[in-house]
Amino acid sequence: MVYLIGAGAGDFGLLTLRACELLKTADVVIYDRLADDAILKLCAAAKKIYVGKAAGRHTLKQEEINQLLVEEARQNKIVVRLKGGDPFVFGRGGEEALYLREHGLPFEIVPGITSAIAVPAYAGIPVTHRGIATSFAVVTGHEDPLKPESSIRWDKLATAVDTLIFLMGVANLPQIVSKLIEHGRKPDTPAALIRWGTKPEQEVIVTTLAEAPHANIAPPAIFIVGEVVNLREQLKWFEVRPLFGKKILVTRARAQASKLSKALQDLGAHVIECPTIKIVAPPDNFSQLDEAIKNLRGYDWVVFTSVNGVDKFFDRLTLHGRDARALNKVAAIGSATAQRLLSFGIIADVVPKDFVAESLADSLKDVVAGKKVLLARAAVARDVLPETLKSFGAEVTIAPAYQTLSEASAQIDFDSLDLVTFTSSSTVKNFIVAHGVDCLKKIPSAAIGSITAKTLESFGVAAAVVAEEFTISGLVEAIRKFYERR
Repeated sequence: MVYLIGAGAGDFGLLTLRACELLKTADVVIYDRLADDAILKLCAAAKKIYVGKAAGRHTLKQEEINQLLVEEARQNKIVVRLKGGDPFVFGRGGEEALYLREHGLPFEIVPGITSAIAVPAYAGIPVTHRGIATSFAVVTGHEDPLKPESSIRWDKLATAVDTLIFLMGVANLPQIVSKLIEHGRKPDTPAALIRWGTKPEQEVIVTTLAEAPHANIAPPAIFIVGEVVNLREQLKWFEVRPLFGKKILVTRARAQASKLSKALQDLGAHVIECPTIKIVAPPDNFSQLDEAIKNLRGYDWVVFTSVNGVDKFFDRLTLHGRDARALNKVAAIGSATAQRLLSFGIIADVVPKDFVAESLADSLKDVVAGKKVLLARAAVARDVLPETLKSFGAEVTIAPAYQTLSEASAQIDFDSLDLVTFTSSSTVKNFIVAHGVDCLKKIPSAAIGSITAKTLESFGVAAAVVAEEFTISGLVEAIRKFYERR
């Protein structure tokens, strides 16, 4: 089976539910230049073949792409042909479907949101608007200007509709403008060029029809002509988000990066994920944790210092055939950890006001003397909490529930970054081991709290942003305020 899928205009969030479903089951994905990297993560297990086309540079000719689809499908595979925009709007999806039909292969068309509509919308330009534009046309801008005769009826097109949208037309802009003016479109008609529409790199140039060829813009871009362009000042929404245009590096563990990344992206940031740590099981075994779970009723308090500790602890608890009823009193270091406990049916008895080990220990000062305390945490962590609890008269057992290891280093263009985020001391240390400290002296850093900020300081780096509330939400809010002040 071959699925001809439209990937939408660029923003990962514009992918359809049907497309998501099929990408997850694909054996082979044959994709174009404009397919978002986040989309390709949906089909991590599939074989991926890039067949993208840029101006003057074609990975494969169209005929070769057609043959590739047939070859892969004949191997009894689920084949996805992933195309930017919509397969049937200048996507050559019709040609590919006909070729499949000629060779007796089944196919399904999965429409995508075409850039012809989505890109102007992200620029605050509606293609139709009551009282201004009641019609629009989508036109290829990729026609060879050296052809003896144009297949575009310029004499009919120029004044036939209110809004004209040209796709892939940057290289031919002078010819397009010349033809429109020659056949009656007014030179002062509002126009706009939109590059990388719907993406964090979006760039919009508002001009007039006559002046458009002088705009300094490179492909991929669309060209829109019509009075609707004048609505942009009132309707623009995408570029006015507080972090628009900011390129932010997220160093959080890969499994946890999505929450921070999404929150930053929702505020307009271009997020690059470069995990510096990964969360794994303890190096040897779970013997200490398993032993503690067997004798769980003997502990007066179980203390959790992270969401990871909660998850790994309850994984083992379930494995032993037990549940939340086996616990006595519970303490959590902060709201995120308390929230995760709530998902297991537990309301934490103690959650300190400040989400650090010192504050958690102080919150337990009057209740742990002579009590047995189980601390489920990372294999390597600060000794502040257990040592302080012991000084209060508690009998403390440390049971490693997980450990953090260094993640493989990635190549980063530091000169393009606006901010680097750190969500723990481990992310700071591992980042500096992998990339050195000099890069952090040129780029502002954001720390999730005072402990992480102090770790940065120990390397001679002053955090530009320190969250007041030591959570992901608190970090995002601190970053927003930082750029708002600037």
